[in-house]
Amino acid sequence: MFVLLSAAAGLLGLLLSYIWTFCPHFWEDCAYILRSLTLGSRLLRYQRSKPFYSIVDCFLDAVRRSPDKVFIHFEGRAYSYSEVDRRSNQVARTLQAEARLEEGDTVALFLSNEPTYVWTWLGLAKLGCPAALLNFNIRSKSLLHCFSCCGSKVIIASPELQAAVEEVLPTLREQGISVYLLSDRCSTPGINPLSDKISEASDEPLSLDLRADIHHRSTALYIYTSGTTGLPKAAVITHEKMWAASFVQAACGVTAEDTFYINLPLYHSAGFLIGMIGSIERGITVVLKRKFSASQFWDDCRKYDVTAMQYIGETLRYLCNSPRRENEKSHKVRIAIGNGVRTDVWTEFLNRFGDIKVRELYAATEGNIGFINYTSKVGAVGRVNFVHRFFFPFTLIKFDIEKEEPVRNSEGLCIKAAPGETGLLVGKVTQRSPFVGYAGNKQQTEKKRLRDVVKKGDLYFNTGDLLRLDHNNFVYFQDRVGDTFRWKGENVATSEVADVLTMARCVSEANVYGVKVEGHEGRIGMAAVTVRDGEHFDCADVYSPAWR
Repeated sequence: MFVLLSAAAGLLGLLLSYIWTFCPHFWEDCAYILRSLTLGSRLLRYQRSKPFYSIVDCFLDAVRRSPDKVFIHFEGRAYSYSEVDRRSNQVARTLQAEARLEEGDTVALFLSNEPTYVWTWLGLAKLGCPAALLNFNIRSKSLLHCFSCCGSKVIIASPELQAAVEEVLPTLREQGISVYLLSDRCSTPGINPLSDKISEASDEPLSLDLRADIHHRSTALYIYTSGTTGLPKAAVITHEKMWAASFVQAACGVTAEDTFYINLPLYHSAGFLIGMIGSIERGITVVLKRKFSASQFWDDCRKYDVTAMQYIGETLRYLCNSPRRENEKSHKVRIAIGNGVRTDVWTEFLNRFGDIKVRELYAATEGNIGFINYTSKVGAVGRVNFVHRFFFPFTLIKFDIEKEEPVRNSEGLCIKAAPGETGLLVGKVTQRSPFVGYAGNKQQTEKKRLRDVVKKGDLYFNTGDLLRLDHNNFVYFQDRVGDTFRWKGENVATSEVADVLTMARCVSEANVYGVKVEGHEGRIGMAAVTVRDGEHFDCADVYSPAWR
């Protein structure tokens, strides 16, 4: 018996030594696969539940479990789960009475990062109404475009955005759009103040019957993306996709005991879906900021005992460029979730601020494929395992940069990129990984569909991104294709910028493109312009908002 036990121990030691030497990420792979399977089974259960179990139901369960737990810290105030629930009930009842909203009616939210955003969305969700999350930086033509393509008949705006609304108010009134301002009063005809009515409304729970027809393929949100061409497009986010995005925090190791720091805009999928909705799924406390501040970040983390944070590449660079302090590693942050960080910044961030598990990821708002680097290997945007390939099949294909199209063989099929070779990422469209497309834009939806990729008749989603998969199954982002560039976390369509520039009196033609700037993520916009005959280039006129 002793001999057998000794032999077994020896074999086990050899096996562990082999795993440690040749499969250094084995245990991380196992842990991530187990979490993924657990989350996948939950999603399947929610899909089949009758009535459908939505994020709103998840939030209400959190209210019942921990009514007094702080949900949101914001500018010195703390809002509990029960308080946010009551406020969302008031919003829902007010919009029922004032806007006559019913299940399925879309409402556009033109709001800044503040708690009002959260309970206004929750109020709409309790009515079964999809929300269109408008970028609060857009104006004029882009604002009207984003508003109209989602089919909304109601817009709700923050007081600080009133001037932007007034700029397009004549067009909104012509279209019969109801415009509401989250303020107690407003003297502008056509803009209705809403806050006074909300404060007077009942905060009693609403009937589940108001959203009785919602299911996992119902539209929950419209989130705007520049993608690779043209004006912003309204990506359709179903309840199923919302659930899937909310699981990112759990997949990265965030637990119900964590406190999550959100400084990204809530109109983005990262801030809203991964950050806010993910926090609801976990039932945790959120520290919400209007915008990122490098000087306040670590003080906030210490004040609120933040343990998990979000980032984009620029925010980590700003932190690394901030003046050094003696207490830089004196904090409780253990997980950072985001995308777009450069390798040198990633390394510097860890050296300065301690052993933080950076969970770099890759995803597209409208896409059906994504990756998470759950091993924290510096530089990689994800890691692939057999479970991931089964549920979210994808391939990297050869791409002709000059012709801006996939390379095909004599049979008309795409050619797979070899391991270590850069290729265009395409995700197979299946029941488990659908591509819904863009609201009110069949043409752009069709452009993102790629057929006859691996075999005749198949259908893939074209991400428009070039990636590389190495021999160890790590994924690396290389570049974007198409008429777009990314700057400070925003995708910018070159054609949209060119259209705006040609509205200036002195510019007859503009060609816009992105160029790399040393020490910065993404590309900055540059324009080559043709000046109208008899005119000179007038910098002040081009900069002036008067003609926009």
